Amino acid sequence: MPRKAAQLSEADKHAAEGGAVAVDRALFVLSAFRAGDTTLALAELALRSGLYKSTLLRLLASLEHARLIQRHADGRYGLGPEVARLNAVYAASFSLEQVVMPALRELVRVTKESAAFHIQQGEHRLCLYRVDSPQPVRDHIMAGDLLPLNRGAGGRVLRAFAGARGELYQRIRDEGVIALVGDRSPDIAGVSSPVFGPAGELKGALTLTCPTPRFSEAFRDQVLDAARSLTDALGGTFPEVTPANPASPSHAGPQDD
Repeated sequence: MPRKAAQLSEADKHAAEGGAVAVDRALFVLSAFRAGDTTLALAELALRSGLYKSTLLRLLASLEHARLIQRHADGRYGLGPEVARLNAVYAASFSLEQVVMPALRELVRVTKESAAFHIQQGEHRLCLYRVDSPQPVRDHIMAGDLLPLNRGAGGRVLRAFAGARGELYQRIRDEGVIALVGDRSPDIAGVSSPVFGPAGELKGALTLTCPTPRFSEAFRDQVLDAARSLTDALGGTFPEVTPANPASPSHAGPQDD
């Protein structure tokens, strides 16, 4: 009888339900290449995928035939030219709005509060996209508005991942999310989390805002989960974070700037 693996490979752990095993494994081999990798030896690919070398060689042969992988003269493997062609097609058709807006709508549906996506623009932050809360009492920021970069949860997140120093900014980097009350406006609470792109670059800050009396501690995890999902949708990887200690939302002060 054929020998069964003692445990599932990493490739099989990430298989699609109802999908084709061989396809799932081949795609996982492609995903084994990380930022900074130029070529990888067969042994390293086997280690990262958890696949037997014999299985891996068959998959690599198919990927090489499709020009998704190329084998170099030294026997190491690198990504093939078809990857570049597909990336060009994707880049030409990509719309940030088409990815971000559904994420904002879903966050609003779940929380019933307003959600926005902010990017840094000079010394300010720009509200690039916005979905309003269905509730009549809310803040009235609109897409296109410029807001302070050193006030409000979204601005604090952008500054934190641009390297700002201070206890608050380090906590944001550690926990991946921040909840602040009255930081931009006395009556507004905000919760924000960073969103990353394929190369690990900061794409923006996903921010939820609400009147202070409606703030819920649950918003912190909901915004963090939404930022993780949006990062995945953009092809990025969300960094490992330290779970926040249960506490009331912070009141940032001038010492954190």
